[in-house]
Amino acid sequence: MADLSSLKVTAPVNRYRGALPKIGIRPTIDGRRRGVRESLEEPTMNMAKAAAKLISENLRHPNGQPIECVIADSCIGGVAEAAACQDKFSRENVGVTLTVTPCWCYGSETMDMDPATIKAVWGFNGTDRPGAVYLAAVLAAHSQKGLPAFGIYGRDVMDMADITKVPQDVQDKILRFAKAALAAVWMRGKSYLSIGSVAMGIAGSISNADFFQEYLGMRNEYVDMSELVRRFDEKIYSDAEYKRALEWVKKNCKEGPDNNPPKEQHSRRRKDEVWKTVVKMAIIVRDLMIGNPDLKRKGLIEESLGHNAILAGFQGQRQWTDHFPNGDFMEVILNSSFDWNGIRSPYVVATENDGLNGVSMLFGYLLTGCAQVFADVRTYWSPDAIQRVTGWKPEGLAANGLIHLINSGSAALDGIGKQKINGKPAWKPFWEITPEEAGACLDSVSWRYGSLGYFRGGGYSSDFLSEGGMPVTMTRLNLVKGLGPVLQIAEGHTASVPENVHDKLDARTDPTWPTTWFAPRITGEGPFKDVYTVMAKWGANHGAVSYGHIGADLITLASILRIPVCMHNVELDKIYRPSYWNSFGMDAESADYRACDALGPLFK
Repeated sequence: MADLSSLKVTAPVNRYRGALPKIGIRPTIDGRRRGVRESLEEPTMNMAKAAAKLISENLRHPNGQPIECVIADSCIGGVAEAAACQDKFSRENVGVTLTVTPCWCYGSETMDMDPATIKAVWGFNGTDRPGAVYLAAVLAAHSQKGLPAFGIYGRDVMDMADITKVPQDVQDKILRFAKAALAAVWMRGKSYLSIGSVAMGIAGSISNADFFQEYLGMRNEYVDMSELVRRFDEKIYSDAEYKRALEWVKKNCKEGPDNNPPKEQHSRRRKDEVWKTVVKMAIIVRDLMIGNPDLKRKGLIEESLGHNAILAGFQGQRQWTDHFPNGDFMEVILNSSFDWNGIRSPYVVATENDGLNGVSMLFGYLLTGCAQVFADVRTYWSPDAIQRVTGWKPEGLAANGLIHLINSGSAALDGIGKQKINGKPAWKPFWEITPEEAGACLDSVSWRYGSLGYFRGGGYSSDFLSEGGMPVTMTRLNLVKGLGPVLQIAEGHTASVPENVHDKLDARTDPTWPTTWFAPRITGEGPFKDVYTVMAKWGANHGAVSYGHIGADLITLASILRIPVCMHNVELDKIYRPSYWNSFGMDAESADYRACDALGPLFK
């Protein structure tokens, strides 16, 4: 049984350089005096306060810290007050703005003109004053000036007396916008740390610095894998933490059977040394990402700083794994929401240095605060093939066939589904996870010695089976010559199969690796015609899996970053993009491509 005393929830912290981004609320108002503006001051400011309250009470930063909303010091009736607001927001590290108004205002004089902020405008649907007219006018100005903004307008007419009662449809749009906009801002100025180079010719591990810089506002950092050896040999890690971590692993990480042929199996002594190495790898890679003040106390000032990396990738195969233990344990434990330091925010690390799948994982983490599952999109099992091999006729979620998601590394232990939401299997943001849930995840995984055919240096891979019935979203970012980045999204559920069926299917691949049986939601059309077509249309060998149906949030985030979505099964009425997209025709997919192309990368 896992040691629950070591699994306390840690306080949220900001691991990265710089202050957390804030959301600025801009109350705009009709600037005419002699009774017009004066009658609107209080309701307009109350509308701003209601929006700030909605955001602060319903959202958190992905690291668990509260979101701070900053309201302009006064209502904005013209350019002077707009400039004063912008000055305040620049000092307060505002990266996202929401303009709110119940009335007509002077469009281009009151709009947010800062090209660095991500923008939305909420026009109150009332008859007392023409808030909808201002909304239309200012959105036209945003589009004309190439400063896209999201429009928010309630479906039902409301009374001015109810201005602080935010209707549900407006709430949904404000929160979707705020969540996606903050995700975009979170990436700015941070790093992707590439440890090693290209793994086995996998295109996603060919790091494209222009993409990271121009679309995400990130920098690329590069470290050779030999840096880990230097840190092993020179003990560039916290000795106290290493001892504590190794003891924690001995108590909480149970070994499973070694599937290697008996004559090839490594000795117990060598396996114990492998455990020591992989624990050090986890500590060192984390230190490379975010630094470690303990190293400063040892006089290692440069090494203590880290690379301010919100995302990392580890090449591993083959130059490392042909001699050293694989990176599976390191990747799994960092991606999970708990380790020897307690229950904490996950670190996002991509196996095989697949930075594009790493970005997909990062999108999911920033939108949900949850750990991510990295997997090979390995095999499509048709209902007929499952029945032929196992004798079981698939039913329920598995009735239309399944995609076998499996990979030796990077699948967060949260993905097992031993956490609960309303009594059902789930995985959650770390601040909602109980010690008992984290312990149940640890108790449900066995650590299997690496297949020596793949990993000559050994290592430990996690072996678990995800619970069925969980709503999940699989995502993949691809780079296409002549087009640029595109995003694929597939919502669906994890599926349960009988134990003997799983064992037969799993044994045909590698039973020492973690499995998630994925049933995408099919629509009968296009790439979601059936499960086979989802597999056939997937753009790469890897996918990132997030808890929940977050496809609509991903589409909103992609529009902010000017990345078109080439494949999704999200309901059309949930798709939410800036009003700029409306001018590119009635076909939503075509409009997405052309709007993204017309605007160009966000940071170019």
